[in-house]
This record gives sequence, C-alpha cells and structure tokens, in this order.
Amino acid sequence: MAAAPPLTIVWFRQDLRLDDNPALTHAVERGAVLPVYIDTTRYQKAWLPGEAGRWWLGRSLAQLDSSLRALGARLIVLEGDATSCLLDLARSTGADAVFWNRRYEPTAAVHDARVETALHDAALTSKSFSGRLLHEPWDVRTKAGGHYKVFTPYWRAVESKLCAEPFDVPAKLHTPRAWPSSLDPARLACVNAEQATSQRLSACWDPGEDGATVLLERLDDVFTDAYLAGRDHPADDATTRLSAHLHFGEVGQHRLLARLQEHGGEGAAAMIRQLAWRDFAYQLLHHYPTTPDAPLRPEFSRVQWRTDEEGLAAWTNGQTGYPLIDAGMRQLKATGWMHNRLRMIVGSFLTKDLLIDWREGARVFWDRLVDADLANNTFGWQWVAGCGADASPYFRIFNPVTQSRKFDRNGDYIRRWLPELAALPTKHLHAPWTAPADVLRDADIVLGQTYSRPIIDHAQARLRTLKAFEVVKRSESSPSDRSGSRRR
Repeated sequence: MAAAPPLTIVWFRQDLRLDDNPALTHAVERGAVLPVYIDTTRYQKAWLPGEAGRWWLGRSLAQLDSSLRALGARLIVLEGDATSCLLDLARSTGADAVFWNRRYEPTAAVHDARVETALHDAALTSKSFSGRLLHEPWDVRTKAGGHYKVFTPYWRAVESKLCAEPFDVPAKLHTPRAWPSSLDPARLACVNAEQATSQRLSACWDPGEDGATVLLERLDDVFTDAYLAGRDHPADDATTRLSAHLHFGEVGQHRLLARLQEHGGEGAAAMIRQLAWRDFAYQLLHHYPTTPDAPLRPEFSRVQWRTDEEGLAAWTNGQTGYPLIDAGMRQLKATGWMHNRLRMIVGSFLTKDLLIDWREGARVFWDRLVDADLANNTFGWQWVAGCGADASPYFRIFNPVTQSRKFDRNGDYIRRWLPELAALPTKHLHAPWTAPADVLRDADIVLGQTYSRPIIDHAQARLRTLKAFEVVKRSESSPSDRSGSRRR
C-alpha cells in the first residue's frame, strides 16, 4: 500500500477563493490538502463583523465549499479558538503542516504570530503567504528606510514595480483518506443576518468567487471604459463593485491587476491606482495599529466632538433634510454599499456639519457595509475628519448642496433613493427648502412631514466646526501632498 502524501491544512480566512490563492497552490504542490475555515467570532474582542459582513461571509463560505466539492474536496468549518482547532485537527488527521495567507489587522497579526509559535512548538510546519495585497506593508520603504505617510510618494515608489503573477486554480486536489467532522457552511449563511437584511442584500449581491468572476469579466466591456468619466457620479454604473469581493478575498489582487494591465488604457490605469490606495491603507494600519480607535494625528484628540444622538440618528437613517446625504445613507441601508464619492460627502457632513466624532460614523459603516474593511474604513473616516494621512487642510468642509449639484447634476441618484422628492424640479431638488410653496405643493411635498427639513444650517455649522478645530495645531512634520485635492 502506497504511503499517504503529506497532508497540509489550508486555513482559509479572507481568501475565500480557489484562483490565485498562494497558500492553496503551495499546499497542492506539497501533497494532499485539508481546507478549513474557523469561526473565531466568540474570541474576538474588537471590531466584530457587522451584520452585512456576516451575511456575506456565510454565503461566501457556502460557495467555497461547493467549489471545493467540484474538485473532490470540501470545506471543514470549525468554531472556537484557532490555535486549539488547528492543533486538534492536525492530531486527528495526521496533517503535518498548516498554510495560510496573511491578514494585517492589528489583532489578527498578533493572533497569527501566536498560532505560528504554537504550531512550531508542536513540531508542525507552518507557512504564511501574501495573498491579499500587491505589496506587503513592510516592503515599501522611503529612501531613509521609513514608511510613507503620504500617498503620492508611495505611489511613485510602487508604480513601476507592479507585477501581476496570479496562480491558476488547481486542476486537481489530493484529499485526506478520511474527512473530519464539520459544521455545515450553509448554517452560517442562515444565522449570520436577520431575515429582512438577508432579503435586501440578496437582491443586490452575489457573494462568492463566482460572483466576483462575473464582475471581473465585465471589466473589459464596461468598467474600464466608463470609469474615468463616471466614477465620481453616483447615478452612473461606472464602478467595479468589487470591493466586497476583494475584502473577502474572492478575487485576488494579482488576478485583478493582471486583467487591468492586459486591458490597458487610462481607465484601467486609474483602477490600478485605486488598488495602490488599498495597499496604502493597509500600510498605515500596520504601522499605526491604534488608528481604528485613535486619530493618526494626535493633536486631533483635543477636538471636542459633540454628543448628538438625534443628529446621529437622522444621519444614520437618511433624514437630515439634505437630499444627497439622505440618498447616500438610504442606499447604504438598502444595499449594504455606497458609492465612494458619497462616502466622502456623508462622512464630511457627520464630522464637519454635525461635529460628531468620526468613530461614530466608522461604526455605522462597519455594521452596514458589505465591504466593511478595517484598513479602508479607518483610512476613509480619518480622511474626511482630517485627522489621518490627509493631504488637504483640516478645514476642508464639503458643502452638501454644492456637492449635490456637482456630482448629481440631473438629480437621478437623489430621485432613485428619495422617491418622495421625485416630482420636484431639478432646480430645487438639491435644496428643497428653497423651493417656493407652490412648487412644493405641486410636487406633493410637505417639509417636515413628507420630507425632513434641514437639521442644521450648513453655513453656521461650518463656522462652528472651524472654531472647534482651532485647537488643532499643524506641526511642520504634517503631510504636504497637493494630490489630495483630486479626491474632493
């Protein structure tokens, strides 16, 4: 009887795919593989997955299991402490190695180091791979040997080094002679979100590698050609909507980069730059692990944010009386996603008009976004609050009406998400409180009843915020990157 090939446990986390998966590819080359996912939710102390993220995860795991079964394997789903689960699994199956793709969140990095030590102590081989980013957070350094705090020089450092080397889906998997017991991946898909949330999100998204592949195939025909012209206009279908698939690792960064480089053109180049922004956010999180809960710029800890439960609730539920703000927040609630331009505008309204702590907004996004990602969520919210790696002055405050007229000129986005305003002429759509009484009457709008009155006057709010931010003293070492103006 032939000896069994070496058995490697492939520990899936945020790499829920078979294509372009370094850990899986190297495990296959070594011998037999035992795919496993471990639900460690009970053991996490901070930034537990939000409801939208839990919904997505359950369905993605179910599809990964289905894809593995098509190759004669299956996904083993366990629940508990990862170290204990991996050690027990290795003992019960005879596995002598554990491979995984690295995560970079502060608690995940510390946890992975502990797992690696425990596996070494148990005389098991352990190897981790880069499967989530184009560049590791510690690999891109300044000439002085430090790390970048400003995107433009970071981009200059990596632009010429972007090389796509994706791995193909394994043609065949060698599997264990006997399979250990497992939870049903479909069970997570059923219990991870409330039924109403599940129904809403199911109508909008197709989680899993198959759904990512469909969007990836559309790049050549739709997204790259339309991206430059429409990426800042939320009514246009000009963005890839791959963000959640990237977060859960259902498409590899190198696979996406390869497709974009193959396509070429200005639209593809702009998308590649966005991938670099994603890497940059992870670099900041790696070097500043406290930023999910504290400003990167410590002087911003002196800002006196307001406690305003009513204002926070109005913002969260899309009832501020500013149509573009409300449309964005209602899109978020209905679909678990929001156009990036809107994320900046609604974030500015919360932090600069309402003067509510950016961390309150980050928590709302974390719970409601299907693509909730700690590095990008933290980077984005500190950017709009002005307290992070921000190239523009802290006193940048978006005018919600001006932004509305600029990026939703015809009001198509507002009318889609605020049907109660659909009959209002475009001239008044961006600021309904300025419409004459007869125009409001003809459109069946009663301010304060069918649609909210503005909860705050923007001009007065701007002055209040500037006064509150006077405590912030910019030091000579503050980032200075004029390129940040492009994101306004």
